[in-house]
Amino acid sequence: MKEHTTQGDVYILAIESSCDETAASVVKNGREVCSNVISSQIALHTQYGGVVPEIASRKHIEKINQVIEAALSEADMALDDMTAIAVTYGPGLVGPLLVGVAEAKALAYAAGKPLIGVHHIEGHVSANFIENPDLEPPFVCLIVSGGHTHLVIVRDYGEFEIIGRTRDDAAGEAFDKVARAVGLGYPGGPKIDKAAREGDPHAMEFPRARVGDNPFDFSFSGLKSSVLNYINHAKMTGERINVADLAASFQNAVVEVLVSRTVDAAGQYGFTKVAIAGGVASNTALREGMGEACRKAGLSLYYPSPILCTDNAAMIGAAAYYEYRNGARAGWDLNAVPNLKLGER
Repeated sequence: MKEHTTQGDVYILAIESSCDETAASVVKNGREVCSNVISSQIALHTQYGGVVPEIASRKHIEKINQVIEAALSEADMALDDMTAIAVTYGPGLVGPLLVGVAEAKALAYAAGKPLIGVHHIEGHVSANFIENPDLEPPFVCLIVSGGHTHLVIVRDYGEFEIIGRTRDDAAGEAFDKVARAVGLGYPGGPKIDKAAREGDPHAMEFPRARVGDNPFDFSFSGLKSSVLNYINHAKMTGERINVADLAASFQNAVVEVLVSRTVDAAGQYGFTKVAIAGGVASNTALREGMGEACRKAGLSLYYPSPILCTDNAAMIGAAAYYEYRNGARAGWDLNAVPNLKLGER
């Protein structure tokens, strides 16, 4: 085993199992990834058109020890070298979350290490710290994933103020539903992104919803319904649907709303730094659109590599480091909280 530890370094073994990825990572001082191992179940769930919680839970149980061993081995470290054990405890699917929480508690107890419970969405935000050493709070962050669309001010590490949220479907959810309706299949986000590259983003005009009482809130159900109506109408009249044009036009409508709200928020609140986080943050049109808008507005834009946008444990290790530094420790009664809200502890 290599001699790693210099005085004061914090090594965190992080575990993530909130949905259909079993992941473990060793993270040094919140920003340096020593290992990042992900076992994906996408192929398994694709045949069902979405994640089946019971199957996901069983797969996590099968894989979790192997993934943790691989993460320690890749970092060339042992459990005893870790400063603390961290785990996602919410939000997510209750069965998968419980597998990770039980594993983390067992390891922390056996090794006599502190246990840190991490909020999954705070993990996504913290993914930005890994590859951007100059990024420090405060900044505006757009969080876009299958289950969440939030606009937040990151006041400090682990301190969030939500200024906008979706009133109905999350952006990722809308991607999945439209992809399924147009026959692209699961997972919807990457499939729409790929198809859209061949299409005309202005071929069809879909609505962009404004939410009256909060300029920073989102609503995607009207847009989704409009696309589904278009598809149904085409099927009824025997009209051929240009899938690439439809994907590009739908994606353009989503991206335009996400970008404009985020840039407006940075301007209104007086921030010069903007970050994006979550699975949909790997969408190429969103990255390009946000990049262009931020350049025009004189804002600095940050986002993680695609592998750190989708669920992974490195982001959990990054978030856990700042929790650890702030003195946060979980008890042996730590439990899975599937509906954990952002900012809740």
